[in-house]
Amino acid sequence: MRTQRERLSANILASIREHRRRGKAAGGASGEDAGEGLLIASYNVHKCVGVDGRFDPYRTKEVIREIAADVLALQEADTRFGERRGLLDLDWLERETGLLPVPLGGRSKAHGWHGNVILFREGLIRDVHQVKLPGLEPRGALMTELDLKDGSSLRVIAAHLGLLHRSRHQQTRMIIDLLRSRDDQPTVLMGDLNEWRLGDRSSLNTLTSVFGLPPAVPSFPSRLPVLALDRIMANRPEILGPVAAHDTPLARLASDHLPIKARVRLPSAEGAADEPPEN
Repeated sequence: MRTQRERLSANILASIREHRRRGKAAGGASGEDAGEGLLIASYNVHKCVGVDGRFDPYRTKEVIREIAADVLALQEADTRFGERRGLLDLDWLERETGLLPVPLGGRSKAHGWHGNVILFREGLIRDVHQVKLPGLEPRGALMTELDLKDGSSLRVIAAHLGLLHRSRHQQTRMIIDLLRSRDDQPTVLMGDLNEWRLGDRSSLNTLTSVFGLPPAVPSFPSRLPVLALDRIMANRPEILGPVAAHDTPLARLASDHLPIKARVRLPSAEGAADEPPEN
């Protein structure tokens, strides 16, 4: 039986091979961009500082335009300390991509909640819940429920978990407790979950009771991704398509994380209403 260290080394080697294979493709773009359903994505923008050390919000916005998501969760979109201040031009994003931020109460100059922002293209916002997560660092999660134009509904949780293993355990338990206190509906959880451990030591094991644990897609560091710090998961696995990294030359430069994305296919409320009743 292989040890934890051996399994991690094997995963790193496999990630390097896959990264090189993708690099030979045109721009490293994923075929998941085309297809039916809602394209959702998660992106830690690293406060708009690229791997070259340069602060460049325009470059970050261009990556967001490349992704062309219908629903997008951002992390580190605000300054971290003091009066949090948004780092992106949200008016530009709306003009260029059609994406609007989920509105939050009590905001000043910040885009989101503890650096978390949810952007969406179409639909109505039914509910927004800002969650302050436990732990030594200031971390949070943002939960919203969207009514989509086809009549279906989707709950989206955007989260950025802490760097400390113990904090992540507390934070994942809080997310699960919050979901269990609410009605059951299609739900996706996405964000930078900051967990690289595999097997029994992973702090994400707490989430398996609701979300399962889909295959890890390496997204960090962006120039040679070997660690799956970013995740997309659903409480109903049948609604979530394959998760892929958005691996392009610009994405490799604009942040230390690659964006990740997937298609969500929901049964529309209209379609369900049209089905004949069972005898």
